Amino acid sequence: MKTIRLTIEYDGTAYVGWQIQTNGTAVQQVLEEALARLLGGAVRLTSSGRTDAGVHARGMVAHFRTERELPMSAYREGLNCLLPADIAVRAAAEAPDDFHARFDARGKWYRYSLHTAPVRSPLAARRAWHVPRPLDEEHMRQAAALMVGSHDFAAFRTSGCDAVTTVREMQSVELVREGELLHIDVRGSGFLRNMVRIMAGTLVEIGWGKLTLDDLAGLLRGDPGLRPGRTAPPQGLCLMEVRYE
Repeated sequence: MKTIRLTIEYDGTAYVGWQIQTNGTAVQQVLEEALARLLGGAVRLTSSGRTDAGVHARGMVAHFRTERELPMSAYREGLNCLLPADIAVRAAAEAPDDFHARFDARGKWYRYSLHTAPVRSPLAARRAWHVPRPLDEEHMRQAAALMVGSHDFAAFRTSGCDAVTTVREMQSVELVREGELLHIDVRGSGFLRNMVRIMAGTLVEIGWGKLTLDDLAGLLRGDPGLRPGRTAPPQGLCLMEVRYE
């Protein structure tokens, strides 16, 4: 029995998210169906986490176990021949028997992209949140710096989050300008449900002057009566990388 690790890229626009659900097609479902065709039997993928409907990934990691003896090229080239154009296996490798895509993960890098131009872009619409109003990027950078470190991010989650603790450590929160796109790169040890999207929405509202740096500091302290910014729309979010030892 071998453990195979896959690194997967996908455009999440057409899917209800990574995880199999009853209300539509999931990325996991499409991959498992392709694996079943390749291996001649049902396979269950275990991923490093979940992404919501409309969210993308460049570096989702998942593993499965199989008794079939196939070259690693079969799991990349072979699967990619069976997958639709919006899902691709970027890399496949044999992993140690005890490898677990979720429990062995030591951190993740998410990127949230803003399209900061007066006129909307049809080409950017599937990958970024169109924000036509001017932003104070210097205030946003100052706010991003406040998010670095270990904080209680209880205010930065949506209902249904079943995390035992809401304390998370952010290694870095950076703004990267690329023409009309402003990327918010967040690297952390773990994340709560919709946490990055709420972080992005909060930074945007700080950039608009609707929230202040003091408001953000209070949110991170858990001060009562404060609310974070809106939950940014899903299409701007991409899981870039999952880090392992």
